[in-house]
Amino acid sequence: MSEIHQRKIRSFVRRPGRTTTAQRRALESLWPRFGIASGDETLDLAAIFGRDAPVILEIGFGDGEALFTSAANNPRIDHLGIEIHEPGVGHLLMLLERASLSNVRIMARDAVEILDSQLRPASLDAVRIFFPDPWPKKRHHKRRLVQRDFIDAVARVLKPGGLLHLATDWADYAEHIVEVMAPCEQFRQLPAEEAGADPFSARPPTKFERRGRRLGHEVWDLYYRRL
Repeated sequence: MSEIHQRKIRSFVRRPGRTTTAQRRALESLWPRFGIASGDETLDLAAIFGRDAPVILEIGFGDGEALFTSAANNPRIDHLGIEIHEPGVGHLLMLLERASLSNVRIMARDAVEILDSQLRPASLDAVRIFFPDPWPKKRHHKRRLVQRDFIDAVARVLKPGGLLHLATDWADYAEHIVEVMAPCEQFRQLPAEEAGADPFSARPPTKFERRGRRLGHEVWDLYYRRL
């Protein structure tokens, strides 16, 4: 990998997680069908999905339940998911096989590297980031995914009029997102009522959301339109 794509500070760590036997089998047998290998080549999404359709990118899909639900409910929309934790990737692969879905592809690489080197400008209709790691300690805020350079990369790959949808159950992170986005001339924040009319704004519940609500956390959905 060339140095230009190396990140000094990553927004994630590869935490150890138990990959079940079924998930391991899915990773071995289903990845060639649904996975996209890492590399620096620019992706031809129409060729990858076998059709010219709207594309949603979901960054950090966790166990894949929300991405799977969105793809199952919207067969005319293609879904590209990014996740670096193997148990979540394996779980999503099993769901895709059981439902015989063909409108999902998966990448297991740092999302920033994918945005920088593998996606074409104005190639996505929506980008979703649901419940990213909040890095709550102040000394770790620099690790948060939503930073100005990251938003610039998102703006590059979103089509004009495309939707950026972020969700968090940490008030401090919601405030951080608003502060980062406020000076960005590429985006306009949408009120929830206006965003609700966008067909890409629907968000299935996630495991992290349910856990946050059990802990009494409020959930913030933040919407931004690419100008």
